[in-house]
Amino acid sequence: INLGEKVEVKVIDFDVKKVKISLGMKQLQSDPWENINDKYSVGSMVSGKVVNLMNYGLFLQLEEGIEGLIHISEMSWTKHIKHPSDVYAINDIVDAKVISLDVEKKKIALGIKQLLENPWETIENKYPIGTNHKGTVKHFTQYGAFVELEEGIDGLLHISDMSWTRLIKHPNELFSLGEKIEVKILEVSSEERKLGVGTKQLKDDPLLNFSSG
Repeated sequence: INLGEKVEVKVIDFDVKKVKISLGMKQLQSDPWENINDKYSVGSMVSGKVVNLMNYGLFLQLEEGIEGLIHISEMSWTKHIKHPSDVYAINDIVDAKVISLDVEKKKIALGIKQLLENPWETIENKYPIGTNHKGTVKHFTQYGAFVELEEGIDGLLHISDMSWTRLIKHPNELFSLGEKIEVKILEVSSEERKLGVGTKQLKDDPLLNFSSG
């Protein structure tokens, strides 16, 4: 709106004593939240434009006056996204699914990961306990290393499961970041999203052989 511009408005309130009249422009148009359940029911697929990036998520404009929040936890099943700007930018067109709708509070919660299969749901079938797999050493901690078996799926290789004979104080004594190694699945839980792997289990415990001899 510019100074001197002629606009059409609607009188929404007036106060004779204070000599005040309240006007509105949006009242000349229909409320976009009317019949919102028909357009954006829970479970429906939507597409919109990224209009705001916050540290906790992003806002997706579905239409004029209607925005939905995609929380950072609803962006990926496996990736740990620190900030939405690491993946998305303003004006990006993004597909999402409606997770919840609160007409009274005018809030729509959206999710991106719901459009994809959750790899943790089939993790126990894909990586059964006792099977061997190859992976890449991605990250070190004081207590072990994380080995990426596929994109977004990391197994914890604890220092106690690295060697039968050596006392490992830090994983970098045996491995390097980016190194391709073979591991054995020791523990897997789709419910807890946990995957435990070992390298020493690829060989027999030499102490057992010694004692049996």
